[in-house]
Amino acid sequence: MIINHPLLGPRDSAEFTYMGDASLLHRPDWEGPNAVAAFTDYGYLRDNPAGTHRELWFHEGGDRSWLVVTRSTTTHEITSVELARDVARAEGRGR
Repeated sequence: MIINHPLLGPRDSAEFTYMGDASLLHRPDWEGPNAVAAFTDYGYLRDNPAGTHRELWFHEGGDRSWLVVTRSTTTHEITSVELARDVARAEGRGR
């Protein structure tokens, strides 16, 4: 599988490590009234969808960037690759 890195161009997926669902960008509020339950859900309860899914990938064998890859879990077709920092900023979660 080839991942078209936004900065480096096409790279073999062997350079990357799959790090889970992209919803992990949305950490719960550690000071919230139900923080323990929220972090339990955050850490352990995830969907396993068949079809289009947004995932976090870490470029371990390269520039060590984090990417949000939108990919079909049934065909492995990649439709979008974005820097995770840009996604977080666009969603109001970055600095």
